[in-house]
Amino acid sequence: MKRSRIAAVSAALAALSLHALTAQATLKPGQHAPDFTAEASLGGKTYRYSLADALRKGPVVLYFYPAAFTKGCTIEAHEFADAVDEYRKYGATVIGVSHDNIATLTKFSVSECRSKFPVAADESGRIIKSYDAAMPMHESLANRVSYVIAPDGTILYEYTSLSPDQHVANTLQAVKAWAAQHPQSQ
Repeated sequence: MKRSRIAAVSAALAALSLHALTAQATLKPGQHAPDFTAEASLGGKTYRYSLADALRKGPVVLYFYPAAFTKGCTIEAHEFADAVDEYRKYGATVIGVSHDNIATLTKFSVSECRSKFPVAADESGRIIKSYDAAMPMHESLANRVSYVIAPDGTILYEYTSLSPDQHVANTLQAVKAWAAQHPQSQ
């Protein structure tokens, strides 16, 4: 009896630990997106990125990723780069954010982002924290979280998955839905 009870408690603790790793505390649709500026790189050139300035032009797809040049982050960057022209058809822009330093992201912006969209450095984690996008159990890293933000600063869509597979498809669908409701904005 005692062993089965210990086994049951161990199983419950393991389940809670697994839940803690996958639980999400991200911002949700309808909430206001925190404004930020950050050092970014596009095509190997660094500049100061401003979310407020980007939103004046249309919706923004803001995606967070754990680390440049890792397998999943490289796949995701390639997929976003391939879709940039499609986002533009609907008036949207894309920016990626990670904790990496700007020197690393300057290289990543050329090789993996294919000079199609900027990536911003958040070494302090300030932006990651403000979007509740920190990796559970590794808060210095960003989780893989994608947001679509309307020009008024409202979050339209949020998707969290460590797999890079559906981030582009899901955010593109959200951008298209927004554009269908705002045809004069394109």
